[in-house]
Amino acid sequence: MDWNALKLFLAIADSGTLTGAASTLEVSHSTIFRRLNSFEDEIGGRLFERLSHGYELTPMGEELLVEAKKIAASFDDMERQIVGKDIQPKGTVKITAPHNIAYRYLPRYLTEFNLIYPEIKIELLVSNLEFNMTNRQADIAIRATPSPPEHLVGRMIRVINWSVYASEAYKEKNGYPINIEQLNEHVLIGATGRMKNLPAFIWLEKKLSAQIKIRCDEMVSMAAFVEQGHGLAILPDDQQRPEIKKLFRFETGEQSNLWLLTHPDLRNVERIKLVMKHLTKAFAEEKVI
Repeated sequence: MDWNALKLFLAIADSGTLTGAASTLEVSHSTIFRRLNSFEDEIGGRLFERLSHGYELTPMGEELLVEAKKIAASFDDMERQIVGKDIQPKGTVKITAPHNIAYRYLPRYLTEFNLIYPEIKIELLVSNLEFNMTNRQADIAIRATPSPPEHLVGRMIRVINWSVYASEAYKEKNGYPINIEQLNEHVLIGATGRMKNLPAFIWLEKKLSAQIKIRCDEMVSMAAFVEQGHGLAILPDDQQRPEIKKLFRFETGEQSNLWLLTHPDLRNVERIKLVMKHLTKAFAEEKVI
């Protein structure tokens, strides 16, 4: 059985749509459609029910999924073990980082690195979502979390405090609060989506939900609303910029621990080790976080 056909099958099973599988495998929708039909003809049965909302596994597809996952895991293990023996300072390193870290810090940090190691190429995956590092969707993850996943290794590279932020545009209309007790007199920007579960926004919803006029599901967009004077926001200090002013520390919320993580099988790969060492030093020397 063709391994590429199994990869196609797994991608459709994972996403539930041909469009999602096409995006994962970086091929066209028509290519996915054609290859799936060819694969089903080859094995003599339907693997998916074509429904209006997507593709669902048939009983035959369910059986194949169990075996295909075992094969995929074996290939992933084999690749990591082989890559893990790589001692050359060259090749591609995939880094995943949240939006603000990717926009404001990594371009500066990697400029010098690229001059020193021109044969190491960087691929940046900008997202707050967790990537599957077992199958090397990413080699290095930069994440703000109190407790990183147990299956990854790395180090905490920075503690990020949280503060209340506002803009001059807001001050002209409403003035500034001088402490947390005065927030109930001001317009606030809150969180939605996954961000709503962070300690600062749990506190905000519990104590001051009536003051919240706008909600965002991402920090950079929240800071942009602050900049335009829509309200005050509680933000991690890595969001500092000239256009918004830090009023006072948000002592009620927890600190954010910034972690640099990789898979155990990849920690001794020379190019990954060099990137992690460089980023650790750069974040440690950063003064504005």
